[in-house]
Amino acid sequence: MSQSDDLFIREDPIFVNKELLEISHLPDEGRIVGRDEEIGQLANAVNPAIFGQSPSNVLIYGKTGTGKSLCAKYVSRRLVSTAEEEGVNAVFAYVDCAQDTTETQTAQTIASAVNTDETDIYIPDKGISTATYYKRLWRILDKEYDVALIILDEIDKLEDDAILMQLSRAGEAGKVTNCKIGVIGISNKIKYKDRMDERVKSSLCEREFVFPPYNASQLNEIMAARNDAFRDGVLEEGVIPRAAALAAREHGDARKAIDILRYAGEIAQAKGADTVREEFVVQARERAEVDRFRELIRGSTPHSRYALQALTVLSLEDREEPIDENEGFRTTRVYDVYEQICRQEGTDALSLRRVRDLLKEHAFLDVIEQSRHSGGSAEGSYTEHTLLEDPEVVKDVLADTVD
Repeated sequence: MSQSDDLFIREDPIFVNKELLEISHLPDEGRIVGRDEEIGQLANAVNPAIFGQSPSNVLIYGKTGTGKSLCAKYVSRRLVSTAEEEGVNAVFAYVDCAQDTTETQTAQTIASAVNTDETDIYIPDKGISTATYYKRLWRILDKEYDVALIILDEIDKLEDDAILMQLSRAGEAGKVTNCKIGVIGISNKIKYKDRMDERVKSSLCEREFVFPPYNASQLNEIMAARNDAFRDGVLEEGVIPRAAALAAREHGDARKAIDILRYAGEIAQAKGADTVREEFVVQARERAEVDRFRELIRGSTPHSRYALQALTVLSLEDREEPIDENEGFRTTRVYDVYEQICRQEGTDALSLRRVRDLLKEHAFLDVIEQSRHSGGSAEGSYTEHTLLEDPEVVKDVLADTVD
């Protein structure tokens, strides 16, 4: 047997189609579970598009892993095919605003997604102005399509509302004359609309939907619909119910639930086990939490991590001597520990105001929770910060992400 045969597994004993357990995988219609009502509402909002009319602009809210992006892509894909049957040329473009945060990046991504070989219009990755990207986008849309749906996922990550203003008012401003444009904005932040420009809000927020977390029964069904990712007989009977119960109790997040199931299979694989056992689910849940949090703070600056480390230190100390389980820590107390960490790292501390901003950024990512309190006339108001993640997990991840 060659060294190559020793190194690689030619036939996976656990998985047969692991792609079904990837978050990026868009399931078939039968695999979308627990979202019939939401899919129906969204389809109703964009339904005029199949007749070449203007679809409603939509904002979808909900926690991570509640099926927002999944349903938006599914409805958009179905709309394109249904419109074709009606003789209407429709298209949809998907933008991940966590990646494309600027107006220029978003305009380029949309233009590139809707472009075709027939237009003879060139959309470079970079090197032209934002205005030129828009001009080429409008030309493509008017030349090729009757209707375009633009999905802006994690819309709250956009630097400003400029792209929203352009898209929502393109027809009114005469920038497109033949193509009707609809926008589907997706956000984890229920209060995102509050910070929108009033002009954008009036034209963009025609319909709003909130996606609730999945319950244990729905999560069980979601994972059961993907069990053909595994070889026959590999999953022990209690694995999916246990993973569903854990996920429902903690967050109702389908992404995390699917992650747990995939990791349980990988743990079985690593251990050389013939089956995926229930005991692997608990280990998989811990690994999923660590990986999710590592992804959240990836790319953060050293001082952003120091501020988070300071809150973690306080949380761990409070765990040893609990006074109030829900107690948070004032900004000044977090800052004192932050300064100590900076001294240990041999770096100058940032100002209290800047650290307050860093803590706000962590709150925006749902890593911590902030609450305002009144100390009366003597103290005035102040902010308390509470770590939402397990402090042990945060401690381990921060240790792994040191520059």
